[in-house]
Amino acid sequence: MAPRILIFGTGSIGAAYAYILSRAVPASNIVTVCRSNFEAASQNGFTIHSSLWGENQKVQPVVVRSVDEAAPTDPELGFDYVLITSKALQTVPSTPELIKPAISPKTTIVLIQNGIGIEEPYVKLFPNNPLLSTVVYLPATQTAPGVVLHKELELLHIGSYPASSNTKSASKLADLLTSAGASSKVHEDVQFERWSKLLINASWNPICALTRSRDVQVLRSSAEAEEYVRDVMLEIAAVANACGYQEINAALIDFQLGRAVARDLPGVEPSMMADALAGRKMEVEAIVGNVVRIAKERGVKTPLLRSIYVLVSALDSSFGSKA
Repeated sequence: MAPRILIFGTGSIGAAYAYILSRAVPASNIVTVCRSNFEAASQNGFTIHSSLWGENQKVQPVVVRSVDEAAPTDPELGFDYVLITSKALQTVPSTPELIKPAISPKTTIVLIQNGIGIEEPYVKLFPNNPLLSTVVYLPATQTAPGVVLHKELELLHIGSYPASSNTKSASKLADLLTSAGASSKVHEDVQFERWSKLLINASWNPICALTRSRDVQVLRSSAEAEEYVRDVMLEIAAVANACGYQEINAALIDFQLGRAVARDLPGVEPSMMADALAGRKMEVEAIVGNVVRIAKERGVKTPLLRSIYVLVSALDSSFGSKA
């Protein structure tokens, strides 16, 4: 029997995975929770323009406004997977609380979100459900409600949380993605991949949001900029090292920073900058705040990152409750 899948937070990433998964399971088995794009998605589904999959790729899943609307009354019809593709924001109720009506004993929860240290609230609320933590590389932008522009990269790193707790669940999801023609890698400990991506996210995201400048614009703004960004990345690496991930090192920093240095102006606009320009709430705690807290717990000094955290938190607070 084909699995039933709920996608919570169906923006660009969620829509892309709705399309991907529809190549392996019936679209009627995929339920997408939408908010701002509900009207367009409920009427026309999602349209993906991709340099990898082709132009005008369409999928028409079941579209709902809330998890309550999606939750089945019969446990036998419960969801096999609940994919969290919303931003990792601190909300009331929290995301784990919001998805609770959709969780049955057979449900595997899949976190397709940025940041570090985001898993524990799910473990506490759903201790008996398999939890998969992932790192996604899928450059996608929702250019209009229900319309997504995707570039050529598509890869999902998957690991159980806690590490090595249930590699069978991770492999099963990877097999489903493979049957859909997608790319994935299973890890016994996916947190290395999270820290690796965090080198970029916890540095460039808040710096670009605060300066209203893309990464190359920041680098070209002064003779001190490149060294400053590198020093921020070194602080992030020091925290990762204190957590046991020694391969988050200077060589990886030089590689990641070199990608931005090699770009032409104006460079890349990170998601946090896009949110700031639109006056939307940003993923401050998941991407920056949690690193600062872990650093304090481990006795690691992070003066640059602490300053960035204070400033970007103040900016985020100025946006009120708009998400």
